[in-house]
Amino acid sequence: MSERITVEVAYATAERQSLLTLAVAAPCTIEQAIIASGILQQFSEIDLSVQKVGVWSRPVKLQEEVQPGDRIEIYRPLIADPKDLRRRRAEKAKDEGRADKVTGGRPHEVKASE
Repeated sequence: MSERITVEVAYATAERQSLLTLAVAAPCTIEQAIIASGILQQFSEIDLSVQKVGVWSRPVKLQEEVQPGDRIEIYRPLIADPKDLRRRRAEKAKDEGRADKVTGGRPHEVKASE
């Protein structure tokens, strides 16, 4: 008889989230645990051939084995590139005078002499 271990499978959209706890027979891969959880039926948009997965925020491959207590997370695709968003915020801060035009740092305030 194989040992059973408890894992969680998590997925969230802007509208709802799901955190499912299940017991799986060891050894079990990440992909097998996701399929066994039934989460693919709850969220038809999940495509494991495209979307990345992780365990406790650490990226993993679908073929890796789960460990007792693992929280498997299915990540949604990014809507925007985080580097591009940061670049746009920095440019806006420069345009509004909240950042130095040359260095990008906080502008130095000129103090009145006493």
